[in-house]
Amino acid sequence: MSTYQICELLGDGISAELAVSVRTLVDALPFDFEFVEIDLSDENRIRRGRAIYDEAVVAMKAAEATLKYPTATTADSPNKILREAMEFKVIHRPVCTIPGIETHFTEALDIDVVRIATGGTYEDVGRRIGADTAVSLRVIERGPALAAGRFAFKLAQMRNPGVVSTSKYTIQKATDGLFEETIEEVSSDYPATSYRHELFDSLLAGLIMRPDRYGVIVCPNEYGDFLSDMACGLIGSIGLGDSSSYSFDARGRVEHAMFDPSGGTAPDIAGQNKANPTATLLAVGSMCRHLGEVAAGEAIRATLLGAIADGVKTADLGGDCSTTQFTAEIASRVAGSLRLAA
Repeated sequence: MSTYQICELLGDGISAELAVSVRTLVDALPFDFEFVEIDLSDENRIRRGRAIYDEAVVAMKAAEATLKYPTATTADSPNKILREAMEFKVIHRPVCTIPGIETHFTEALDIDVVRIATGGTYEDVGRRIGADTAVSLRVIERGPALAAGRFAFKLAQMRNPGVVSTSKYTIQKATDGLFEETIEEVSSDYPATSYRHELFDSLLAGLIMRPDRYGVIVCPNEYGDFLSDMACGLIGSIGLGDSSSYSFDARGRVEHAMFDPSGGTAPDIAGQNKANPTATLLAVGSMCRHLGEVAAGEAIRATLLGAIADGVKTADLGGDCSTTQFTAEIASRVAGSLRLAA
């Protein structure tokens, strides 16, 4: 039986309950995870300071993958610090319509948002100039744009949709212009994959009116942040999306990967067994695929979508399952699915 060493970054709010859900699910898999726990809770960050991040980075680099739970952004942003320390260049967020979840959006959505993990307007916190003016730098670098572009086109080859790059290149001519120029350059290496670029505001409207026209969308940092949250809103909840972050070696191969739910810490329901673990379990599925356990990863995703369609839902989705009940049902179905496939 294969065993994978996983760095597990513990967090705040509902994180403890999500960690229990993960243990329940992985016990149903035909391979083992050896978890190395790092406490990144706000309380421990205040107590340990920078030392806890140094410890986390060492553990992440030693592990085969990292699983992160939601952390509160207080005096610092753990996500930002880890992205910089691990040199993550690409964030991937898949978002698809899940049958069985009522939404205000009636069209079917199935997209992959590929986002540059650094730069953009998030690079600089800005500064005040006098009482009435504030400025900040906006940074786009060719290296991360190349990494995002290559990731997007490789993903499109597996999924067989086209690639759309998006930004405000007519306004931000220098920064977004460099981004679009770089993605166009990458597209020449994938002539069999359809490619076009769209202005970001136009894409938002197009995604709502004609979602079937979009498959893989690649964009700068902040655009991807906005877009993925909006897309999760269209499918019913920000708690339904998982996220993957990647760094690359000099040859463009994935060097380190971190998987996490895109939702927050939900302190209002922490400790009440009400949390929806869907995004976290989807993140485990994505991590399995990254580790080469493709059948398990696909079984986890298919099982989650199928169970929700069957009415197995937590309260936030209109169901009556507790966190533990929902997780137990998913784990049982995943185990059964993998036995049938064996």
